[in-house]
Amino acid sequence: MHQRLLPFAVAFVFAGCGGPTGDTPKGPTDLRKIAPGELRAPSDFAGIEDTRARSQALFLEASRVFTHPRCVNCHPNGDIPHQGMNMQLHDPPAVRGPESHGVVGMECTSCHQDKNQALTRVPGAPHWALAPLEMAWVGKSPREICEQMKDPKRNGGKSLAAIVEHNAHDALVGWGWHPGADREPVPGTQEQFGAIVAAWAESGAECPAEGARP
Repeated sequence: MHQRLLPFAVAFVFAGCGGPTGDTPKGPTDLRKIAPGELRAPSDFAGIEDTRARSQALFLEASRVFTHPRCVNCHPNGDIPHQGMNMQLHDPPAVRGPESHGVVGMECTSCHQDKNQALTRVPGAPHWALAPLEMAWVGKSPREICEQMKDPKRNGGKSLAAIVEHNAHDALVGWGWHPGADREPVPGTQEQFGAIVAAWAESGAECPAEGARP
C-alpha cells in the first residue's frame, strides 16, 4: 500500500512547491504575439515586474525599427550609403562627403527631394542625409546601438529627452513608415515607436544583454 502511494505523494509535493500559478511574472518571452509589421505597445511590457528587465525588453522592441534596413541604410559604417532590403551599396555611386550630405555637385538633395517621387521612385524626406559616422549602425547589435544612443559623444550631444523627441517626431525618421514605391516600411507607426522609446527612457534606459535579439 505504501509503495503504491509514494509516487502520488512525490507528485503532490512537486506540484505544490513548484507548479505554475496565475501570479507568475511575465517575462520577455511571454509577450503578446504580433505580426512582423506591427509593434507592441508599452502596456504589453507591464507584466515584466523587474524594471531593468522591462527597460531592456522595451529597447529590444524598439530595435526592430533601429535595425531595419530602412533605418540602417542611412547609418552606414563607411562613406557609402546602402539601399534596399539587402542593404546593397548605393547605386548610382554616392559618397558621404565632409558633412554627411554628399559632395559638391553630388549632394544628397541633388536627387532626394523633401518627399518621395512617384514617377522616378526616388525616395525623399526633409533634410535627407546620412547619419554622422559616429552614429553608424551597420553590423551592430541592439546593445551596441543602445550604448551608442545614450553616449552624448556619439549621439550628437542629445539628452534622453531629445532622443525620445527625435524618434517620435523627426520627419526623416518618419520616412521609414512611408518609404514610397513598393518599399517595405519599418514595423508599426512612428507614434507607436515614439511611445516605446519614451517608455524605455522612463524605465531607466537600460541596454539589453549582448547577443539579445528582438
